[in-house]
This record gives sequence, C-alpha cells and structure tokens, in this order.
Amino acid sequence: MLKVKLMNKIAKVGTDILSPAKYEVSDAVENEDAIMVRSAALHEMKFSENLRAIARCGAGVNNIPVERCTKEGIVVFNTPGANANAVKELAIAALILASRDIVGGVKWAETLKGTEGVAKAVEAGKSAFVGHELAGKTLGVIGLGAIGGMVANAAISLGMRVMGYDPYITAKAAWSLAPSVWQAADYNEIFKNCDYVTLHVPATPQTKNMICEKSIAQMKDGVRILNLARADLVNAADIKEALKAKKVSCYITDFPTEETVGVEGIIAIPHLGASTVESEDHCAVMAAQQLDEFLTCGNIRNSVNFPTVGVPRSEFPRVCIMNENIPNMLSQITAAFSSKNINIENFANGSKGEVAYTIVETNVPANEEILRAIASIEGVFGVRAFN
Repeated sequence: MLKVKLMNKIAKVGTDILSPAKYEVSDAVENEDAIMVRSAALHEMKFSENLRAIARCGAGVNNIPVERCTKEGIVVFNTPGANANAVKELAIAALILASRDIVGGVKWAETLKGTEGVAKAVEAGKSAFVGHELAGKTLGVIGLGAIGGMVANAAISLGMRVMGYDPYITAKAAWSLAPSVWQAADYNEIFKNCDYVTLHVPATPQTKNMICEKSIAQMKDGVRILNLARADLVNAADIKEALKAKKVSCYITDFPTEETVGVEGIIAIPHLGASTVESEDHCAVMAAQQLDEFLTCGNIRNSVNFPTVGVPRSEFPRVCIMNENIPNMLSQITAAFSSKNINIENFANGSKGEVAYTIVETNVPANEEILRAIASIEGVFGVRAFN
C-alpha cells in the first residue's frame, strides 16, 4: 500500500484518482511515499525515508526545498497551466482595477450608509474616482508561458496594444500567441514603451527585484504595474517611493507583505490567483495523475528537478534509474544488464542539468543481483524495479 500525505486541503476530485486499493491518502499518514501540497512550506520538514515524490498543486515550487529533494532522489512535480485560466481572469480584473479607482469608489460609497440622498451624493462625488479605459493603451507582458500568453491574448481582445518579452519562450508558447503581440527585444523595451506592465515569471535569483528603482526609472510616468507572480519580483521600498513621486500610478500585487498592505496606491489581493473551484480541481487532478504514473510505473512528467521521461506501460518489467549526468553512464547501465544475459526490450533516457533518468524494460524481471550491480555504478543514486 502506497502512502500519500496531504500537506494542505486537496480537491477530492484529485485525491479520488488515487485508488484506495493502492493508496492510503490523508494528512495523518506516516512514512509516506509521496506528498501532495499547495502552499504549505516544506523547507524545514523532515522527510520520510520512503519519500519518492512531492506533487505541488500549482506552478510555483518556492515552498519546496527542490535542491535537497534532488540530492535525496525525490522527484518534485508541479502542474503548469492547470491554473492558468484562473490567473488570467484575475489579471484582467487587475488591469481594470489599476485603471479605474473602483476599490476607492466602493469604499467611499459604503460611507454613505445611513445618510439621506445617497443617489444625489453619488452623482456629485463620482468625479473623484474617474479612471481610464484600457482600449488603445499598451500592455507589457513579461513572461509568455501558459499564463502570460493567455493574458497577452486577452488584452488584445480588450483593444490593447500588447508587447511581450520572454527569453525562454517555447515554440508551443510562441505559436499560441496572437499574431498582433509584439515581441520585445529585451526587458528595457517593455519598460520604456508600456502604459501597463504585468509580470508572469517565476521567482529566481535572476528575477528577484527585477522591478526596482533602476527599472522603474525607465518606465513612462504614471505606469501601472501588476504582479500576480511572486512578491520577490518587485522591490517594495522602491515601488512605494515611486508611488509617492507619482512615477507609478498604481501597483497591484497578489502577494501582500508587511511592506505593501495598507499603502496608498497599492491594491493588495490576498493571493487569489488560483483560488477558483475549477483551478483547484484542475491542479489536484493533474498532480494526482502525475504521482500515480510515477509511483506505479516510474514515468516522469512535469518535474522541476528531473527530466521528462516515459515509456508506455507494457507487459515487460522495468527498472528506473536516477544518476548523475556524466559520460559513460548509459554504457555502464546497459552493460550491467547484458552481463547477466538480460535483454533490453525498451529504453528511454533524458537529462536535466546535473541529473539524468533512465527507464529500461527487460525480457525478464530484474532480481536483487542486477539491482545491486546497477546501484553500485558510480554516479547512480536511485534504482527502482517494477516487475
């Protein structure tokens, strides 16, 4: 029986995929084989010796110690694209909130409760909340992955001009963009030419504080900035200074911090990007499917620390091998099988940075002797058999 520990409430439509015949799934299991998590921080968690995989129901994995997991042979999965539509819809709402002082207007209207002549007061006071239309304005989209691409296309439909930049854009993402999305040469072109800037990149050492005094200085006066990605992308002190100086008209973040709540000009949304019933369902289903596929037959899909490698399940037994991505590894692995007179029927291999992963299907089940032989190869740090 495989054990899956839930570190957050996970949508039942996802956990139901993990059949009770094969899995024990709850927040109380011990010696777990896998973890399903949303936002719970795992950096200080002592992992079970049996732990083989962590599935994050969402795209970001900054709450998971990925480097430690890799060293310990733990595969970390995420669910890219599963919550993209939910975040795209919130981005559209954020564009409108940044353009028109709806939040301020609603707060002011609430102060009229209990007074006479509310309708007349509204007509007299509404001019204080006049805003701008999105049509004809230029939106800069930084990051054109699943979410950024959808935001860019939606903004085109709203009548905006859209400029995007992503140094790591995939062919699939590029093909999904509307033809009228202008691809900028670099970040600076976005900063200099856009009325709105929206961020859709992961938090990395390279992207931390990418919006700061220096980058803001390049932007148009009155620029509006949206950050539905991660708090660390924007330097809080610099954005507050820019708001005071009226260089930035509005900053909307989905990641409130001590520095950004209750600040004039900042609309702090309480991390609602993926908080829809549909998004939570999609993420839970995708995470559970990936876990099930890995735990029952070793295939890896959508891992952040191991390569995508899969072989369709067949009648042949298989061995899955984790190893350092170094020369002569595959020849040693195949030699280990051939030395025991075992024929390789199917084979798949992939690498990601310093690690590699190999699936070998054979004509006979691997016994303890062949598994020990593979495990003894220098650079191999994980071996599993599915017989």
